Amino acid sequence: MLVLLGFAMIAVFMVLIMTKKLTPVLALIIVPTVFGLFAGAGLGIGDMVLESMKSMTSTAALLMFAIIYFGLMIDVGLFDPLVKFILRKLGNDPAKVVLGTAILAAAVSLDGDGSTTFILTTAAMLPVYLRLKMSPVVLTCVAGLANGTMNILPWGGPTARAATALHLDVNDVFVPMIPSLIAGLVVVFGFAWLLGLQERNRLRATAPEIWGTPDTAEPFTAEKFDADTSDGGTAASSAGTGRNGSPTPGTGSPAVGGYSPEGSSVAVLEHTETLVDERDSAMADTALDPNRKTLRPKLFWFNLGLTVAVMVVLVANIVPLPFVFMVGSAIALLVNFPKVKEQGEQLIAHAPSIVAVVSMVMAAAVLTGVLKGTGMVEAMSAWLVQIIPTSMGPFMAVITGLLSIPMTFFMSNDAFYFGVLPVLSETAAHYGISAAEMARASITGQPFHLQSPLVPAILLLVSLAKVELGDHHKKVLWRTAVVSLVMLGVGMLTGAIGIG
Repeated sequence: MLVLLGFAMIAVFMVLIMTKKLTPVLALIIVPTVFGLFAGAGLGIGDMVLESMKSMTSTAALLMFAIIYFGLMIDVGLFDPLVKFILRKLGNDPAKVVLGTAILAAAVSLDGDGSTTFILTTAAMLPVYLRLKMSPVVLTCVAGLANGTMNILPWGGPTARAATALHLDVNDVFVPMIPSLIAGLVVVFGFAWLLGLQERNRLRATAPEIWGTPDTAEPFTAEKFDADTSDGGTAASSAGTGRNGSPTPGTGSPAVGGYSPEGSSVAVLEHTETLVDERDSAMADTALDPNRKTLRPKLFWFNLGLTVAVMVVLVANIVPLPFVFMVGSAIALLVNFPKVKEQGEQLIAHAPSIVAVVSMVMAAAVLTGVLKGTGMVEAMSAWLVQIIPTSMGPFMAVITGLLSIPMTFFMSNDAFYFGVLPVLSETAAHYGISAAEMARASITGQPFHLQSPLVPAILLLVSLAKVELGDHHKKVLWRTAVVSLVMLGVGMLTGAIGIG
């Protein structure tokens, strides 16, 4: 009976989330409560939940103060010079532009919020892609690759979920996976460079009068581009000219800013900003608005030094992560916003992100508490042990890593980490595989997961870039699968993910 109730609870939980009948927070509270009562928990269900919640407070604190810290760093302008460097120094070479996109997306992904990453990356880079007539699909591809790989950061969500579901310290899950993260980023940057080379060759093949042919190729320079398009009926001729010589939206050739993948037509994008203008107009009204009142340019080096110090302490694992971000956030607030009113405004500004994440973690205590307190997890794992061939048992961590690629694509992270992972972990324990190894293996599928249509952030990305989700998937899915497999393989080589 416990086995049936356990699997039924997980199935109902996943269906309600995937069909969007309930938000994850409500589903995490209501579904386990109902099934726990059916399992005979009675009034003891409250004690089960509170016992489970004790192990989640540190994870909730980590997420809360990490969101505050990196949100503050974006607000005060720590990442602005990186954006300007990418825009001003990498030039008009498509290969460098695509690589710069990947670097920018990876850097901004440090805040753990996919939506913020995609908003900033698109705001910064889409004008460049349109200016050079590059494919916006390449932008969405590399941004999705970089953010998906960085999504295993402790404050990004999946790692915290895995640690929460298995009652582990998030450090024990993340730190051994740092080599896998680095390897994944190397693969991402490699893919970005190759995609950039493809764009360079495509532009030379489709517009040799501007860029030259592969045999007579000239360097990609802004002067060359502007000179050849000023009277050639392309970018410059289709738009008016505003202050500082920057183009303004016009009604010229429909090819302006547009890109048709594989011969299909896509909507013409309206804005054709210059690569960079003095006013950074492409950033207006975004989190990188150069005129936002929260900028603290005089404190740039202090904020950079503070961030480096936080990262060093984090990796060294000499102080608990929640306390590191608590202290870091307090120092950042005190120095950048010395007035009490300003400090309160900054905390309020990041409150929506904090509430959404922390409430999810605390609500997860209901599901994990009921699973453990009623004996469902033990009963389900015992049943799985009986049906899994003995020869496959020692490979449960590797199997979990492989399963995480498709399963997290077709279901939410909440459903996988709170519903499926605890059962797999209990099963693996019978073969000498630790919960920490299972948690590490389970997060390797995140690059693939982030491309799922169940993830709101990826829908935002393709919407901002005016790209069809199908076109995005054609270019990104197999590449994210490669990144996930590389991360899993490196985890096995370094011993972070073992075989029982």
